[in-house]
Amino acid sequence: MIFLRVTGIITEYNPLHMGHVHLLREVRRLLGQDTAVVCAMSGDFVQRGDFAVLRRQARAMAAVRSGADLVLELPLPWAAAPAERFAAGGVQVLLGAGVADTLAFGSECGDGAALMRLAAALLSEEFPALLKAELRQGDSFAAARQRAAGRLTSPEEAALLAQPNNTLGVEYCKALLRRNASLEVLTVPRRGAAHDQEGTPPDQNASAAAIRALLRQGRREEALGRMAPAMAEAYEAEEAAGRAPVFLENCERAVLARLRSMEEADFAALDQGREGLYRRLYGAGRAAVSVEALLAAAKTKRYPYARLRRMALWAYLGLRPGEFLETVPYLRVLAANETGRALLARMRKTASVPILTKPAAVNRLGKEARELFALEARAADLYALAYTDLSAAGGGSLWLEGPVMI
Repeated sequence: MIFLRVTGIITEYNPLHMGHVHLLREVRRLLGQDTAVVCAMSGDFVQRGDFAVLRRQARAMAAVRSGADLVLELPLPWAAAPAERFAAGGVQVLLGAGVADTLAFGSECGDGAALMRLAAALLSEEFPALLKAELRQGDSFAAARQRAAGRLTSPEEAALLAQPNNTLGVEYCKALLRRNASLEVLTVPRRGAAHDQEGTPPDQNASAAAIRALLRQGRREEALGRMAPAMAEAYEAEEAAGRAPVFLENCERAVLARLRSMEEADFAALDQGREGLYRRLYGAGRAAVSVEALLAAAKTKRYPYARLRRMALWAYLGLRPGEFLETVPYLRVLAANETGRALLARMRKTASVPILTKPAAVNRLGKEARELFALEARAADLYALAYTDLSAAGGGSLWLEGPVMI
């Protein structure tokens, strides 16, 4: 099989909607219809510290049926992490495969050169001192970073950092610059609702956040109508099997029990910034009767909600960010079509890390790979506790699941 270009996309598809399909179509419109697409996709947990609304296999299958050719997993220690680490992990997965020549993503600005200039500014030697000076003003990290970046580029260009997809795009560019990677950057202007916008005008594509909000509100038919058709089909199948929708709140008591059983030192291990945020979370965890109440009690102007939510998720899963690996030790295949299988055949010559299609094969890999897979397996078992039907939540599922081949 011949494909002239191979484009990588780093994604969550939580859930996959028509804005995601638009990016897949634009990649082929701009680069050629014979372009192959490989995705690095989060597993059962996502970047903002939440459970994915559908398990990884269902989302990967929908991705391949919607235009992707091969879906590789972005491992948990990168998937449920701050944007910088999330982006670095996704880039590692794509570079590790050794087949992609382009990194594509959506952004509000659609200007890859501007995002690359901002990335270079954030990596410059001057930036840390500028950021430190701005943080002394008492504003949030995001506001301080934007002002500091504006001193190195321009206030107008730095204002791009106020929009979430631009910000994530800058993190992708930073990851490429750090690794001196030769991947071209292709950014497509985002169409429809903003990344984290829960309300959606009727003439716009819904964001993933808006679809999840509809599901939480019990507005199932509206949510299904705003998903990509293949994702809606996958959702209905998972729902019928008692595995959807999945929300952290479905196993809230288990999360709260874990938090209440932890000592202050355990929370300190979760606080990467070492700024005392863990004390707020520890104090809130003793009294809160819901996860939302916990986060509301711990939140401050300076710390984003997603950071607190990630810390709560790490606590539930028993993760310690200080022990996170820096290098992705294997490439786990989640789904592929015929073109994807041809990509896999090519990857067996180009990949710089082992390719994992059968779970048992991890036992032949090194210690770090085995420990990461064991961590993923435990996390998958904890994820299953949030299924709508607990009879579907038996343990050990990750050791039994191979990739979805279409």
